[in-house]
Amino acid sequence: MRFYEYESKALFARHGLPLGKSGVATSPDEARSIAAGIGGPVVLKSQVLSGGRMKAGAVQFADTPDEAAALFDEIMPIVVNGQRARSVLVESKSPIAQEYYVGVTWDGRRKLPVLIFSDMGGIDIEQVAEEHPDHVSKTHFSTLLPTTPRLAKEGISATGVSGGDLNQLTPIVSKLIDLFLAYDLTLAEINPLVRLDDGRFVVLDGHVDMEAEARDSHKALLDELGIRPDETRQARPPTDFEVRGAQVDASDHRGVAGNVVEFDGNLGLVIGAGGGSLTLFDAVRKHGGKPANYCEIGGNPSVKKACELTKLVLSKPGVEKIAVMMNVVSNTRVDMVARGVIKGCIELGRDPADTIAIFRIPGSWEEEGFKILTRHNVEFCDRSVSMYEAAGRAVSKMNRAS
Repeated sequence: MRFYEYESKALFARHGLPLGKSGVATSPDEARSIAAGIGGPVVLKSQVLSGGRMKAGAVQFADTPDEAAALFDEIMPIVVNGQRARSVLVESKSPIAQEYYVGVTWDGRRKLPVLIFSDMGGIDIEQVAEEHPDHVSKTHFSTLLPTTPRLAKEGISATGVSGGDLNQLTPIVSKLIDLFLAYDLTLAEINPLVRLDDGRFVVLDGHVDMEAEARDSHKALLDELGIRPDETRQARPPTDFEVRGAQVDASDHRGVAGNVVEFDGNLGLVIGAGGGSLTLFDAVRKHGGKPANYCEIGGNPSVKKACELTKLVLSKPGVEKIAVMMNVVSNTRVDMVARGVIKGCIELGRDPADTIAIFRIPGSWEEEGFKILTRHNVEFCDRSVSMYEAAGRAVSKMNRAS
């Protein structure tokens, strides 16, 4: 889940990272008031969960409070990569002498977090790495051993930064590493981190992503930042369908039945098992199917929860059938999922046999689940049929129906 820039900076402030004066405006009058309180030139930045704001014209500069108010009205309607602004961040404009990039993320190949640092900030780090690789350092570190400022110093100095700049940058970068680990983040990024004309360092732009599964662990922080439980916070604002999916999952503590992502296909998916969900989604597409959604189900959800998720998926316009599939698990009761899915079909006035393209959920109470499916003439298969083959059967049934 992604944080807006102003939320990322609020998190940075909790850990003592240097920030300029700023405020979040939701109206022209607020923009004027914030600019007047800051004094001097300001920058106004659209708050969207996407990059590309500068190119879209959603970042503007104002010399006076009245100009800031006028620019607020210009910025708010601008759509950036399909997203409308939630608000506008108004902050002091800083005289920049040098820009740096610093990011902490996960290296999937090394299975370790990595500190990425560059003395060429303000532009895409991918571009710097391709065109000026000697200006980018990568420093991996352990999640088990304690981190020290020495780690940050090594990463910074590897790009040739030394002297006073190195000494001032080290504690800032070290705090970003600590913040990354403390809040189960998948990305903590500052671009740019700048040295001002007077020698001070300030965070001009920040970006934070948190592991979605860590939301419960950091509920107090999210509440403090005003992030609601029904906000999925992906690369774009959630659709109504996705918000309702989050509400289904939050309605009952038992198991998982939600985390939905909306697509425009005609085959609804009720799928589960962590990485197995992605495998099943990809398998459907590989067979030529058109998924209407991605979702997750598992951890022994209640009948009601499985029912509500089924009804949500089936209520999506264009959905003709659903495929209910999961990897081999031991704690999910097949009979409860079967009852829930069939109940959802019936409550919508749909015949389970015609609506459920395939049911493949191995697990506990398997025989009872298969009996329920048999009574309703639903096609099912056990673990002897691979997930890939089960997805193929579902797509084949869709093709025959059309």
